[in-house]
Amino acid sequence: MSLASDLKVLYHLAVKPVKGDNHAERLDSFYSGQAGAYDDFRKRLLKGREEMYRSIEPPQDAVWVDMGGGTGSNLEFISDRVGQLKQAYVVDLASSLLKVCDDRIQQRGWNNVKTVEADATTWTPDEGYADVVTFSYSLTMIPDWFAAIDNALRILKPGGTIGVVDFYVSRKFPDESLKRHPWFTRSFWPVWFASDNVFPSRDHVPYLQRHFETTKLEENRAKVPYLLWFKTPYYIFTGTKREA
Repeated sequence: MSLASDLKVLYHLAVKPVKGDNHAERLDSFYSGQAGAYDDFRKRLLKGREEMYRSIEPPQDAVWVDMGGGTGSNLEFISDRVGQLKQAYVVDLASSLLKVCDDRIQQRGWNNVKTVEADATTWTPDEGYADVVTFSYSLTMIPDWFAAIDNALRILKPGGTIGVVDFYVSRKFPDESLKRHPWFTRSFWPVWFASDNVFPSRDHVPYLQRHFETTKLEENRAKVPYLLWFKTPYYIFTGTKREA
């Protein structure tokens, strides 16, 4: 990745105003100018994605829904399993990212992968259910993130798997089983990300734990490109829908 490409992405991250009258328009305003360079820069910023996707073992002929899946790069982490799926859906509101995904699908010959321009809080697969629902750094960009989780719970089969990896901050007084971030971490990162309409939440992990049986939870920190002394918190969560 060239410095020029990085600067282009950083311009859209830190300088270019995000415009739009609704969430879909704001997403395209944010992503349209950087869609081509999106994947490489995020590879260095968005940690834990491969670990989360590789930890999920879908059943044979599974329906896998990647909510906020953008360019479809997440499916590269499970490229050896895509052919075993009945259907995979990459759901996003950013049409500029989905165009990149359509090119990737064609290049990879993924005949069982489909892009869908839709809202993660309400969309339902054609099959009426999903075996796996994943969110990779998308919950923090969904205003009604709790509704997105509720929708995932609704469409998942009993025993189905949810996987989430995203930025977050801890509650001031989290459950004793969870990490507690210092005041600076809890205060700085929500402000820093907010200009891009990314909102690290203190409630993601507790909400996920309340609604799913936890199978994996890791709380880590990742370096931020060009901010050498800063590490942003992120978590990896996988869980299963409880049997009725």
